[in-house]
Order: sequence, then C-alpha cells, then structure tokens
Amino acid sequence: MKVGIIGLGRMGEGMARRMLKAGIEVHGYRNNYKKAEEQFEKGYISGCATSIQYLVEEIHRNKTTGITPGVFMMVVPAETVEDTIDELLQHCVEGDIIIDHGNSNFKDSRRRAERLAKWGIAYIDCGTSGGVYGLERGYCLMVGGATGAVSACSKIFRALAPGIASASRTDPYSHSTSAEYGWLHCGGPGAGHFVKMVHNGIEYGIMQAYAEGFNILHEANAGSKYIKEKDAEVAPMADPESYRYDIDVSEVAELWRRGSVIGSWLLDLTADVLRHDPKLSKFDGGVSDSGEGRWTLHAAVDLGVPTPVISAALFERFNSRRLGEFGNKILNGMRYMFGGHHVR
Repeated sequence: MKVGIIGLGRMGEGMARRMLKAGIEVHGYRNNYKKAEEQFEKGYISGCATSIQYLVEEIHRNKTTGITPGVFMMVVPAETVEDTIDELLQHCVEGDIIIDHGNSNFKDSRRRAERLAKWGIAYIDCGTSGGVYGLERGYCLMVGGATGAVSACSKIFRALAPGIASASRTDPYSHSTSAEYGWLHCGGPGAGHFVKMVHNGIEYGIMQAYAEGFNILHEANAGSKYIKEKDAEVAPMADPESYRYDIDVSEVAELWRRGSVIGSWLLDLTADVLRHDPKLSKFDGGVSDSGEGRWTLHAAVDLGVPTPVISAALFERFNSRRLGEFGNKILNGMRYMFGGHHVR
C-alpha cells in the first residue's frame, strides 16, 4: 500500500513513522522541503516531493497500469484544509481518497465530502487524538465517511491506532471491535469530526477542573497573608487560621497519579510540567481555544443539551486572555461611582 501525506510536523512525522513500521509506503510533502529531505534521510518517510503535484504523481504511479488511484492524508491546520483540497483537486483522479486528520468543523467535512463525491473522490474526516506522543502511544482515530472508502483505508487506521493491548478489555469474553484497537468508523461524512469535537469539549472541562483544583491548593496559605495584610475591599475571610497550609502542589500531582480515581494521562502531563517548573514561570496564563469548544456549544444549543461544565471551561479561556477586561473596568467604574471603592 502506498500513501501520500501532506504535513510532516511532529504529528505528521509520527504518523508516517508508524505507517512505515506497518509496511506502508509513505511519501510526504511539507512546505519546507529541506526538512522533508532530512526526514527522508533519517528513514521517517519513503520519499519526499517538492510539491503536492509531484506527490500525487508519485502515489498514482504504477509500473503495470500507469495510474492507480491513491490515498492522501492531510495533517495540516484547519484553516489550510480548503486550500490543500483545492490544490489536490487539480491533480487527483476518480477513485482517490482524501483523509482529513485535522480539527475541522464537522459541517465543513460534510460539505467537503459532498463536493468531492462529484469528482468521484472519497473524503474521510478522521478526528485524531494523540498529538506529539502518538508516535509511541498510537493515535485515537474517530472516522467518518463512506463505508467503502473507510474499509479501503483500514490498514492505515490499524497502523496508526494504539492497538488492543493499550487498555484492558471491558469484556474480555466478547468479540473484539475496531474501537478496542483505537479506531472507530463513527458514521457517514462528518461523523468523525463530530465525535472529535465532543471529545475536545470534554477535554476542555477536564482540564479546567484540574486547573481550578490545583489553584485552590496553590492558594491554601492565603490565610497567612490575610492575617498580615487585611484588605477592606475584599470580603473578610471568616476563618483565616484554617487556610495556612503550605502545600507542595507538585508533590500532590505525583500523589494523585497513584491509585487515585482522578488519575489520567492529563494528570501525568500536569505532574511533569510542575516537576520541572513548579511556579509555571514559562507560561503567561492566557489559554487559547482552537474552535472545538465553541462548536460543541453550538451543537449543544442546536440539540437542546445542557453543557454547563464545558460552557464554563470555554468562557474561562476567554477570560484568561483578558477578553473580559473592559467589562471588569466597567464594574470598577460603577463601584467607584456609587461607593467610592478603590480600584484594585
């Protein structure tokens, strides 16, 4: 099997290397050809192309039949997917399959699948979780698209997925499914990115809960500061003596990784960050959102499904980027005008 991959950053490279290990011939393209050559020289890809056109020609090349339809994987930012498809369409042929591994909006994926179908080209939306650790751990794949196209790419998905040994089986006596290997055909066009969207919405909520909990631990000695520096502009602390704990947050993170019901890979990553930088000095506290949290809320509103945790997590990301600063200044102004309260 021969595959063309567009996008050879850390995630794309990891995917290419896993496919190579599984016996799939992988040719790649990235904007920086020199780096692509370096990846080829290291044995991370089977070959590299100087343009998408040459990549397509290489994948189509067949010594016996002349041209054979191929599979093209896009591991590019969501904002560049449309342009990449437009360029692929100039060179693709009927029977080709295009897989989008980015975080595209599921509605865009539905539209793209419909558009490409008119050219006889299949479009698979593949929500992909695993990030830069996927090379070693494997990638969790949420797949949407026509059954025939998904089946044709099953070898790719098996190569990328973590495998059945990555987690204990829920029912060891049942027939195994692809989900237990780490990939799932979720439904028709858009279904893969719909499931990935909700996956990331859940991720927002989990991460926010960790962040808030650790922040409480970080502030557990606030009673000591209050006793020394009382502030008339802040509601009195009812029992400052109860909040004089100097807790080592980094050690608590390590503790919770062992035997705790809230243990997780995200907690492992948090513990690693705290171990190397307990004061988190390299971070400024501004947290971006790439779109999936917003799309999850849009879907929740359309479906009438309450999502208070995911909503709060998304809005807190807005607040972290000081997008509420003007509103807070309005509050400052009102309090100053009606009560002479000092600006903090």
